[in-house]
Amino acid sequence: MTAPAGYGKSTLLAEWASLEDRAVAWASLDRFDVAPAALLTLLARATSQVCPDSEKVVADMHGTSSSMLGRSAPMLATVLSRPPRPFVLFVDDVHLAASPACQDVLEVVLAGIPEDSQVVLASRHQQPHLARTRVDGRTHEIGRDELRMDLDEARRLFAAADVRLSEAEIATSVTRAEGWPTGLSLIALSVGAGGEAAAGGEGRFVADYLYRECLRRQPEHVQRFLRRTAVLDHLSGPVCDAVLERHDGRVTLREVEARGLFLVPVDATQGSYRYHALFREFLLGELERTEPGLIGGLHRRAADWHHRQGHLDPAIQHLVAGDDLTRAAELVAGHSVPTYQRGQIDVVERWLGELGQRIVDASPELAVIATWVALLQGRALDAERMATVVETLPPPEAGEEQLVFESARAMLRSAMCREGPEQALLDARFAVEHEPEWSPWRDQALHLLGAALLLVGDRDGAHDAFVQAALVAHEAGNPESVMLSEAELAIMAADEGSWESATAHVGVALRVIDDHHLEGYPTASLALAAGARLAVRRGDPQVTERLVTRATRARAHSTHLVPYLAVRTRQQLAEVYAARGDRAAARHMISEIDTLLLRRPRLGVLVEELHRLREQLRHQAAGAVSVPLTPAELRLLPYLQTHLTIAEIGERLCVSRNTVSTQVGSIYRKLEVTTRSAAVDRAVEVGLLGA
Repeated sequence: MTAPAGYGKSTLLAEWASLEDRAVAWASLDRFDVAPAALLTLLARATSQVCPDSEKVVADMHGTSSSMLGRSAPMLATVLSRPPRPFVLFVDDVHLAASPACQDVLEVVLAGIPEDSQVVLASRHQQPHLARTRVDGRTHEIGRDELRMDLDEARRLFAAADVRLSEAEIATSVTRAEGWPTGLSLIALSVGAGGEAAAGGEGRFVADYLYRECLRRQPEHVQRFLRRTAVLDHLSGPVCDAVLERHDGRVTLREVEARGLFLVPVDATQGSYRYHALFREFLLGELERTEPGLIGGLHRRAADWHHRQGHLDPAIQHLVAGDDLTRAAELVAGHSVPTYQRGQIDVVERWLGELGQRIVDASPELAVIATWVALLQGRALDAERMATVVETLPPPEAGEEQLVFESARAMLRSAMCREGPEQALLDARFAVEHEPEWSPWRDQALHLLGAALLLVGDRDGAHDAFVQAALVAHEAGNPESVMLSEAELAIMAADEGSWESATAHVGVALRVIDDHHLEGYPTASLALAAGARLAVRRGDPQVTERLVTRATRARAHSTHLVPYLAVRTRQQLAEVYAARGDRAAARHMISEIDTLLLRRPRLGVLVEELHRLREQLRHQAAGAVSVPLTPAELRLLPYLQTHLTIAEIGERLCVSRNTVSTQVGSIYRKLEVTTRSAAVDRAVEVGLLGA
């Protein structure tokens, strides 16, 4: 259902829902649902009313942006494909999820809707992801022409508003408003208040004229209330009181509602409302015209109220809108680490985007966070640029803050290991020495110390550092560092033949991945590979295969940016393939390591271990033959679920059309299929897409 604001889309959805015999689910998007993870979480929660299994996957709708399309979206699609009974899902304001990433995941989810169920989308703009369903004849589209009011509908509208117009006046109103429902509603309000039935089409001039007729006929205190509360996305008595610094918010909201001034209930039981989108746009224009000096203060008071309530998203957005970027940056810096640790890396990215690159680049703390976000998602250009920014930023002048920043800078250098293992060790030691006990980064400093000690061959020191890192991370509630450190301890124990200890450590790491839904993070690849190594030793082929697949998929974004993790993961996978007699797959992992070493050649002991592994494979008899998908192919694979052409996929991935064609052909050969749909089905079957 596609039409501009004011055509009654939301009203039609609500009326349809009230008449529907099938089970009904409802989702309304707002401006906080503009990232794939937020959109998928909203849809999973909404559909849990009609498909209880949706609730079970809500927590899996988090992770890196790349994992949303490859894992979370197909997982939700699978759940929705088998509901207990037919349902209708109504999704309002879909135009807010306009990014290509949101469009892609939405297409995948909608593909899972079974034949006896239905999705109704309301949007101001056309939805590109519907291209395939249009061709298949599975989409029925309603546009503005179908939503325009005719004479009979206008007659009923005026009668309901107790406005008496002649047939000629009604006909004239319909013609001048061009059937625009909101325009006709405004005419009814204007005439009811003693005005004239004058109107034109749905352009800005007409809207402004009609709204001014409505606004100027209200008492002065109502006008002020309307203008000043227009800065709010959602209105309630308490937030209106906080923003306006008065104590009659609930009473005034009821008065505004009684006057029929485009106040839409969001939650009737909680007294929560929003303004009709067009009315709010007009009110904001009036506020800018009449009281521009108040706008910043209104936003800042709204931010204070939301912050006190623990609503970080609106607090940050109000601070940005109120041009208080300093406080907004402080909020983002203070909450980014725990938000990331909850698996909401997309939220951190959105916050950084709202602040803008200039603010991020100028803030030592934010620049460090932005660099880690790019590093851990394998975004090479962004990570290298941000790492350079961090290196060139002047440190804070205060003593403790200066040391904290220097420690953060040292950790990034150690993780990227651009100057070799000895320098990585010096940087890690500096970080451990200067990172305060209370710091949320201390466990990471200890883990980096363990990694650097391993690179220089100090296994005992590395073991102690990993043990300490796991303890500190557990106390600090940082599951990612627990997972990484326990995985390292498992690998070290396995190397020494202490299989019982290795099993215990890897069990902790794998439970952390499952309990905290870290499956979509590249950092999970090492623990999954270590788990596969132990599973193949105890002769459990099913568990081995599942863990190998999960580790293989997770490694797609584990790159030279954090070379120790990328190489260590592939070494473990090569060990697994070798133990299974799959020399071709093991050699493929070694080939990937060789490519990584071209970018980071100085990796100490890891290079020596690679020579040992080559020799082992050279003397191993040929057995099973398989070739895993490359990281580039794994990044491309999720897009085969969409309607996107080869050229459009190339644009998403920033590679050429020829590159995409070559990679698609390679995917087909490795999965032993000949069509796009068969590749998707096979990928789901073996676990490369979805759960």
